[in-house]
Amino acid sequence: MEDAAPVTTNPPLELPRGRFSSRLDDKGRLKLPATFQQFFGGLPEKKLFITSLDRNIAQIYPIAEWRKNEAFFDNYTEDPEAARAIAFIASDCGAETEPDGQGRITIHTELRRELAMEGTDLHLVAYKGHIDVYTDAIYQKIKSQASAEDISRSLNRLQKAGLR
Repeated sequence: MEDAAPVTTNPPLELPRGRFSSRLDDKGRLKLPATFQQFFGGLPEKKLFITSLDRNIAQIYPIAEWRKNEAFFDNYTEDPEAARAIAFIASDCGAETEPDGQGRITIHTELRRELAMEGTDLHLVAYKGHIDVYTDAIYQKIKSQASAEDISRSLNRLQKAGLR
């Protein structure tokens, strides 16, 4: 009996963990950290959708992930007006792009101006299949709002629910 050839499987593609820093260049391009470049390079579709859902924080979605949101908006019946409003904001703020050969993505003019992204440090954090892009002002505001008491209470609640 012949030995079967070993089956090789690629590990699942995962967004990088942690916080990464970057800035826009003078042409409004965001240089992606190498780990994000590797992630996006491994996707079957290179197209990205960059938007904001709240006009404060930008999000970078692989296009396949963004399609899931579009389906969600289409099928959300609990509060269709809320879905329509957020879908409108996402379209108003959004644009498709692809990383260039140097791992840069262009943030369109309207979004980067509305979120005051130019000339400031940007913080990139992967969350639920996309990347949140915080300006330094928004990042520091969120960081300072989390009191030790609130964090402790939230951590206890999550650990009781199964967080390890």
